[in-house]
Amino acid sequence: MGLYNTAKFKERALLIAAHIKGKSSSKKAKESLEELSNLAETAGAEPVKAFYQMLNKPQNTYIGSGKVIEIKNHIKELEIDVCIFDDELNPSTQKELENRLGIKVIDRTALILDIFSDRARTHEGKLQVELAQSEYLMPRLAGQWSHLERLGGGIGTRGPGETQIETDRRLVRDKIKRVKSSMQKIERNRSSQRNKRISNNTINFSLVGYTNSGKSLLFNNLVKSKILSKNQLFSTLDTTTRKIFLDQSVSATISDTVGFINKLPTILVESFKSTLEEAVNADVLLHVIDYSNEDFEEKLLTVDTILEDLGLAEVPKILIKNKVDLLENDTNPRGSEWYDNQDVSIYSGYRKPNGVISKLDLNESYINQITTSAKYGTGLIKLREQLLDISSMLLSKKQKIYLTN
Repeated sequence: MGLYNTAKFKERALLIAAHIKGKSSSKKAKESLEELSNLAETAGAEPVKAFYQMLNKPQNTYIGSGKVIEIKNHIKELEIDVCIFDDELNPSTQKELENRLGIKVIDRTALILDIFSDRARTHEGKLQVELAQSEYLMPRLAGQWSHLERLGGGIGTRGPGETQIETDRRLVRDKIKRVKSSMQKIERNRSSQRNKRISNNTINFSLVGYTNSGKSLLFNNLVKSKILSKNQLFSTLDTTTRKIFLDQSVSATISDTVGFINKLPTILVESFKSTLEEAVNADVLLHVIDYSNEDFEEKLLTVDTILEDLGLAEVPKILIKNKVDLLENDTNPRGSEWYDNQDVSIYSGYRKPNGVISKLDLNESYINQITTSAKYGTGLIKLREQLLDISSMLLSKKQKIYLTN
């Protein structure tokens, strides 16, 4: 009896990004492609080559027609299965690109949704992903029936196609309504638990930050828990809240939340708003960054922008510069051949020679910054002391409010 290969098939992928001159730079385009590659690998694809184009103005096909032809030639030469674009494509652009390239085309949003779908573990997490997927699918349903157009119209092709599209839209709308109803029930229960913590004079901390910054490992070390913590993108989708012991006189909780990412799809932010309520209602946000990543400042700004969109710009924050144990071990993960004949000298060298840790210039909402290594426990005693000091101060303020009332 012969042996069967049970290894999971990896789709060979081309990665494509376009940026407008004056609004972006080659450096940012390459950084975004690097992140897109990590996302593709997380989803189980094999990134083979990356293209980016600096444009004078937006194109109907996202990239210029000449670049489309060039990419089509590489698809055959490199035996590519899928093209992944670095921005969300509108349905007509996606359909046009699929027709021209003759291959499956997905965008950054679909890629992130696929990863979220694979990582969701709890009932609430699965509902949130299901809602986001349905919202994403709705405007793209017409394209699912493009095979009818190839019949050339005429008898037998007019009614059924339109009827099926309308049927699908109704089914998706019903699904969205059902999922939202289920999520509202979960949110009512979550709100009840949150109100109890507030009424019990409990101080609430929430870990926030870019995906894969080490939030979950830090959470586990602070509360002696064992939630999933891996060196991968979006290992945490579901908010977990635990009591954190700081002192017998202080009652405090800490929440681990879903990680953020550049160009985080709006539909995902909307779908996960109930989960992010823990951050919205936190007394203090603990913003965790991967300080060993040379792009940490860009990622810090990305998270700050998302927090501002959530109405959290003024909430007190502590910056936690995590993963300092990796400062002297940074290497460029890809060779120059990975890029499309572009200069990659910007990735050579290390931004923080000899592992020097500097104090960052932050906005007024940041009350302190602390250096840690969640992996080795470095800086956690100092962090606990800081959390205790803040908790005592906040409890004193709350008690004064109650006395005044």
